[in-house]
Amino acid sequence: MSLLNFKKRQDGSSPNSQLVQFLQGASIEVMPRTSAKIEDFADILPKKTKVFIAHMPDVAIDDMIDCAKRLNDEGMEPVPHFVARNVPDQTALRDWLARYQGEADVKQGLILAGGLGDPVGAFDNSMQLLDTGLFDKAGFTHLNIAGHPEGNKDIDPDGGDAAIMDALRWKDDFQNRTDAQMSLITQFCFDAAPLINWSQKLQGEGFTFPIYAGLAGPAKLQTLIKFAIACGVGPSLKVLQKRALDVSKLVMPYSPDDVARTLAQHVIDTPDSLIKGAHIFPLGGISKSAQWAKDNSPQTS
Repeated sequence: MSLLNFKKRQDGSSPNSQLVQFLQGASIEVMPRTSAKIEDFADILPKKTKVFIAHMPDVAIDDMIDCAKRLNDEGMEPVPHFVARNVPDQTALRDWLARYQGEADVKQGLILAGGLGDPVGAFDNSMQLLDTGLFDKAGFTHLNIAGHPEGNKDIDPDGGDAAIMDALRWKDDFQNRTDAQMSLITQFCFDAAPLINWSQKLQGEGFTFPIYAGLAGPAKLQTLIKFAIACGVGPSLKVLQKRALDVSKLVMPYSPDDVARTLAQHVIDTPDSLIKGAHIFPLGGISKSAQWAKDNSPQTS
C-alpha cells in the first residue's frame, strides 16, 4: 500500500487528489497505554495499516507484545520499536523477537537508539542491535530506521549532521551486505522544505533508502510546541511559533494539510524522489489523526 510510482498531473486534478495519493497506505504510531483507549482499531484504520508501537523506557515488554498481538488480531500490521538503550542483552533481544513473531506475527520493526540516558544493558545505538544478526536470523523482512531531517542533538550535539551521516552510511553498507530491506521513518516536521532538502541531500550522496515523512497529526498548538521542543524539532518549529503569534490561529487546532500537500506535490513533480509516503505521529490523539487520514485518503476495505 505504500507509494512507489508517481506521474506528473496531466488532467488538472485538484490539490486534494495529490494529498489522497500521498496518504495512501500511511502508517501511524501508538503506545500501549494510548491503544487501550481504542475499542477496535479496525473501526478507525484501514486493514493492514502499519501501526508502529513506541517502546518507552517505563513500558514492560509484556505490554508491548500484548499491544502487537491485539493489533494483529484486529487486522493491522504491528511494527514495534526496538530501542537499543532499552534492551538488556542479546538473550533478551532474541526472546523478544521470538515472542513478537510467535504471538503477534510481527515481520518488521523500527530500530533506533533511544533518547539520552544510560543504557539498561549492553546496547547504546541501533547499529549494535543490527550487528547482532538476530533480526536476520528471526526472518524479519523489513527493518525501519530513524531519519532526522533537522538534525538530532543526541547524535550530533554541535547541531551538525556528521555523526548522523556516518550512521546512515553504516546502515547502507549493512543492507548491502545482508538481506535487509530498510526504510527511513523521519522525525515530524512542520515545514516540508527541510524534509525535501534532506531527501535530496541523501540522494546526492548515493543513498537509496525509501523515506516516509513524519507528520504531526491534528492537535492543539500548545501540545505540538511542547512535543516539538521535547523531541528536538529544528528550524520548522518556527512555523508553530509564528502561528502562535497570530491570536486568530492560536485557538485553532493544527492540521498537517499544508506540509502534506507540499510533499505530495514534490513527489508528483519529482518521480525519482526518495520520499515515498507518510508516517503519522498522533500527538493530539490517535482517533483525531486516524480521522484526518481517512478524510484525505481513498477508502479501502
